[in-house]
Amino acid sequence: MSETINQAETPNGTVTGREAAVFDRIEAFRRRRPRLSDEVVTLAHGAGGKASAALLDAVFLPAFATDASLPQTDAAVLALASGERMAFSTDSFVVKPLHFPGGSVGHLAVHGTVNDLAMMGARPLALSAAFVIEEGFPVTTLQGIVADMAEAAAAAGVSIVTGDTKVVDRGAADGLYVSTAGVGTIPGGRELSAARVVPGDVVLVSGTIGDHGTSVMLARGDLNLDADIRSDTAPLNGLVEQLLTAAPATRWLRDATRGGVGTVCNELARDSDVTIVLEESALPVRAAVSAACELLGIDPLYVANEGKLIAVVAAEEADAALGALRSHPLGRDAERIGEIRAEPPGIVVLVTPIGGTRIVDMLVGDPLPRIC
Repeated sequence: MSETINQAETPNGTVTGREAAVFDRIEAFRRRRPRLSDEVVTLAHGAGGKASAALLDAVFLPAFATDASLPQTDAAVLALASGERMAFSTDSFVVKPLHFPGGSVGHLAVHGTVNDLAMMGARPLALSAAFVIEEGFPVTTLQGIVADMAEAAAAAGVSIVTGDTKVVDRGAADGLYVSTAGVGTIPGGRELSAARVVPGDVVLVSGTIGDHGTSVMLARGDLNLDADIRSDTAPLNGLVEQLLTAAPATRWLRDATRGGVGTVCNELARDSDVTIVLEESALPVRAAVSAACELLGIDPLYVANEGKLIAVVAAEEADAALGALRSHPLGRDAERIGEIRAEPPGIVVLVTPIGGTRIVDMLVGDPLPRIC
């Protein structure tokens, strides 16, 4: 397969037989866009994969987007009359259980929005917080989650400045849902977007993948597995600043939350019209996470993270970028996991340890519902 892909790098070139057939299949694959065929919303529509993309394309973008052809990013960038730019993001958190090894819904509510702002190159300033609370929810539990949010905000260097609280009937919500929104300023000259990604760029990940989703799944107690796996939930704004100082030509950033690394890379390949080639042997996965995923029949590439980022950097800055990540406490396990190629555009290819290749699609279904 890898040889065939290389031979098909020039679509107008001369290919015959098997090579042409393979290239035709790749072309058909990359042009597929998820279509909404469901009559009701399912858990898969919240997983960040194909079903989520279909729901976005069919329902939300037609209603809200001024230009639906633009890439969907972690936060909106607003140009102010002063010439400054501001990033604005919002998110909701429905994780089950509310507490898990390494964190709680309170930590996620702060970290998730802070990280969405940071992925746009913004320096987070302030957050809002809204709570939907089910009647009968213990006040002491609520106090603990709010304390977690205050702790997380202080660690990220942001303030929670406004909010709202609603209480619903017993049975109308699963305990507690939290929504946060945030704003941040983008320094002048800083530009991160899929449009800046070019062939030859290098793909980095800031640490081990799959920790959060696996931790939450085991915390539910539905599986008779005993493993020391903790969520990686953390604020990434400090790590981003260190990375961009060392590698100012960084092209693009994304935190690999719902849908995991595999889905995030597919979104980048689609938006930048390039091929992303990942090296399976370079993907950092903890042994316990790998074992748990194998037992569950889940690929760690699709498991959510809440404290890891994917960075695409210029080849000449790759060493400096990797060094900057590894010198930060949240990036000490950072690795170079792949590269950007021109052809065939729009797909993600995984190179296996024995030299074979396979196409990595977006997440299909929802193997780990309500992990954030």
